[in-house]
This record gives sequence, structure tokens and C-alpha cells, in this order.
Amino acid sequence: MNITFFINYLNHHQLPVADEMYRLLGDRFRFVATCSRNPAELKGGADYSSRPYCLLAAEDEAAREEAIRLNRESDVCVYGAGNLAWERERALTGKLSFEISERWFKRGLLNLLSPRLIRWWWLYQTKLRFKPFYKLCASAFTASDCNRLLAFRGRCFKWGYFTEPAAAFHRQEQVGHTDVVRIMWCARLIPLKHPETAVELADRLRKNGYVFKMSLYGGGPLRDKVLQMISGKQLENLVELKGDVSNAEVLHAMADADIFLFTSDRNEGWGAVVNEAMGCGCCVVGSNQIGSIPFLIQNENNGLIYKGGDIDSLYRKVTFLLEHPDRCREMGRQAAADLREIWSPKVAAANLLQLIGELQSGCTTTSITCGPCSKA
Repeated sequence: MNITFFINYLNHHQLPVADEMYRLLGDRFRFVATCSRNPAELKGGADYSSRPYCLLAAEDEAAREEAIRLNRESDVCVYGAGNLAWERERALTGKLSFEISERWFKRGLLNLLSPRLIRWWWLYQTKLRFKPFYKLCASAFTASDCNRLLAFRGRCFKWGYFTEPAAAFHRQEQVGHTDVVRIMWCARLIPLKHPETAVELADRLRKNGYVFKMSLYGGGPLRDKVLQMISGKQLENLVELKGDVSNAEVLHAMADADIFLFTSDRNEGWGAVVNEAMGCGCCVVGSNQIGSIPFLIQNENNGLIYKGGDIDSLYRKVTFLLEHPDRCREMGRQAAADLREIWSPKVAAANLLQLIGELQSGCTTTSITCGPCSKA
């Protein structure tokens, strides 16, 4: 079986699953990078195009010709967002295909005015609807959005972004450690991430006598505002803004933290930082508006889910962990196990091959009951 991915860039979000697919399939797997390399999209300038399975279709004419052939002849093709022209040509073959996407309605019904959404919807209704095209949902809200658009009904499966296991970053747990709880927040300092929520939480915790230390990692346009909040609330001894650091430093910090806060709003498509925090054994407290949270977090089992935008809900979840440190550690250990055993790149690739086999044999659903490629 030959499988080809058509995705804009081979960046670090795509790399773990692509490497695993190549390990399983060898030369029967190819990854077509459909856009020219862009340092911003390659996430920090990392360039993985030297991988033996990668074709730079937007930069080399011979690679483009090979991509056209693969689009026509591959047994299975998988398309990332924005590759409608490739999907349109694939539909003519009538062969098994998948489309990966985050949710459509990040801004609510206002998104109905999006030219990109209109183009996608028209392609689906006129070319893909009666073809063997299926949706891999890189958000817990993708399936419901598709359902509202009369698209991919009964054809949606869980997917996401996958990070390498953080086995090298062992937790620095102290037996009986209950004195100073370490709380971490990590993201770009931009409005949709809501760093101010973490500072507001710290202020309320301090006023109510809780003992903790909070570290915020990341840079961005809200840096000065966050610093002013920390200073204005006199939290300098409890809250530290670490700024931009390397990913290795972030992982080490996660391995040392007890609680990880994820406070983004519904504009957060997935949020791979949750994968990393869980993989390092943090107990994640995440907003229910974030694309990854309903897929990755089983509330009160491997983390806690709070009502997005509700500081009272967030406060209740975090104070529960502060008052029950053993439960906090238990959920962190379960989170690490779940990232290793359910949501790893290795499992995602294996599940995709299993789903493909079941669909090719005539099944309309899957026997996979949880994790990647289970029913969404």
C-alpha cells in the first residue's frame, strides 16, 4: 500500500507522524510539501526537507511532476488544510482519501463569510461528497462544525498534532513535596492565549493564602502588559515571566512543574503544548474551548477541564490540586502514560493504517475505541 501526505510544510508539528509512517512503510510513504519553505511556518527555522520521503513540490519541477503522479496513483492520500486543488484532482480517481483540519467556526457564524470556507464547502458538495473522502479531526470541535455544514457526516475520526515522547525529561518529584506547588504557563503572549488569566489566578491564590510559585514562558506583544500586571498586583515574589527560551528548557521546566495552565480561548485550534506538558507528567488544567483538551484530557483522570473564560471555574480546579497534591501527582502520571500509550506518533501512525485497512475492507466505521482514528 502506497500512502502520500499532501501538507503545506514539513515542520515539527508534522514530523513525528511522518517519520513513523516512513518507519512502517519505507519508500511506500511520501510527504509532499505543497508550499515553498517559509522560516515562519517551519517553526523557528527548522528545515526537515532532507528527509528521504519529502518532496518539495512547490520548489522543484521534477518533484512537482512526481507529486502529480502520486496524487493520481497512490492507494491513499492525506491532505492538510489549503490543498483544495490537489483534492479536486484526487476526487477524479475515486480512491480512498483523508482531509485533516482544525475547526471551522473559531469566530462563530462569522466564519461563514470566509472565502476559504466557501471554496472548501463548494468543493466538498460538488466533488468530494460521494467519493471515499474522510475527515481526520485536528480539533474536538471539527466534527460538530462539519455536521453544521452538512459535510463528512459519519466520516469524522479523531486526529490532532503529535509530539515526540518526553522520555528524556524525567520528573523531579520530591517525596512528600507539598510546601511550594510549581505552576507553569507557556505560550506566546498574545490575546487568544490569555496570559492575563494566569496572573489574575495568581493574585486570587495569594490573597487566599495558598503557597505556590508561578512561571510564565513565552514572548509577544502582551509582554509589557503582563509585567505591569505582575508589578501592579505586587506579585514579583510569586510570579516570574521567563520570556522566550529553547524548547529543551521548556521541557525541563515542564518536568519540574506540578500544574500546567492552558488558558487559550476558542481560537486555539489544537495547542501542542498540552501534548508536551502531559508527556512530561504535568497535571494540565485546560480550557474546554481549546481544540485538544476534550480529546486529550479525561477530566479528573489525567487532568482537569475548566470552563473557558470563567476565572472562578479555573480557580476551583487549581485550588483542588493545591489542596490534594497526591491527586495532582496521580493525574500527572496518568497524563504521561496516556501520551505514551494512546496519543503518541507511533500509535497515531499504527491506528491510521488500521483505519485504512478497515475502510478498504468495506467497514463504514472503525474498531478503534479511543485516541487517534477513533470515531469523532
